[in-house]
Amino acid sequence: MSNSTATAAVTKADIPVVPLARISAARVLVVGDVMLDRYWFGDVNRISPEAPVPVVHVQKKEDRLGGAANVARNAAALGAQAGLLCVVGHDEPGERIVELLGESKVAAYLERDPELLTTIKLRVLSRQQQLLRVDFENTPNHEVLRACLERFTEILPQHDVILMSDYAKGGLTHVTRMIADAKRAGKPVLVDPKGDDWDRYRGATLITPNRAELREVIGQWKSEEDLQDRVTKLRADLDLSALLLTRSEEGMTLFTENRVLHTSAEAREVYDVSGAGDTVIATVATMLGAGVPLVDSIVYANRAAGIVVGKLGTATVGYNELFA
Repeated sequence: MSNSTATAAVTKADIPVVPLARISAARVLVVGDVMLDRYWFGDVNRISPEAPVPVVHVQKKEDRLGGAANVARNAAALGAQAGLLCVVGHDEPGERIVELLGESKVAAYLERDPELLTTIKLRVLSRQQQLLRVDFENTPNHEVLRACLERFTEILPQHDVILMSDYAKGGLTHVTRMIADAKRAGKPVLVDPKGDDWDRYRGATLITPNRAELREVIGQWKSEEDLQDRVTKLRADLDLSALLLTRSEEGMTLFTENRVLHTSAEAREVYDVSGAGDTVIATVATMLGAGVPLVDSIVYANRAAGIVVGKLGTATVGYNELFA
């Protein structure tokens, strides 16, 4: 193999401070599937007489941005100028997403589909343990998706980095065209993938699968050398500049044309891994928009992931937390 392998352990010395002014100048456009993460918290003191299930006395409700909206929220929390292009319904959850985007200082470029049920993931928790999740969703219609593509063309020049957040809800039907347009405009394109058809992401600058997502596409690898060979072939086949494999407690590995760089996870108590991938790709996009090289951006993303898993649910990392 021609690629060289380097291993890096994250320490405070690896995290030089990027001036807030540089991050504030970064313009990141997130495109993809949005959802409303709804949390109901309560106590369980008895079992239902109707079935052997716990009865939850709900005492608090909380709504958070999910999916691509959480990615944009993460970029904004770091201080970037974050925009979000997506489809929502003409319904209460859609209005709630608009409200939360405003509170998060995310510029919303929304297309409305009157027939769409805005995706909701409702989680019921007791004593910080999730008891149940209920999903509500369907897919946008063709006309609204075409309007999204036209809006993308219109706002593309106003952004430095393009981030595709795919949750397989239909919002990225035209992702191949969007990536091609962004490349012609000289914009780096980052993709958080879903499913096994990665040909639709052809030409992306960086793709950020987790282990399960990558395994679904290249099969089970037998060793690190086998993994590198398979990723090298995948990158060549799909014309991908780089691939960042997130490996949970094992950290993350960046594969580029000239090197393989592994960054170990920070040792800390893991509270909740949901949304950690959103934080990773949002941090990389923000740092690229601030002029930080890709290899260095991964170090910041790794630190951000180590912070966010210590929080409940889809959370964010602020500028001061990242550089504390």
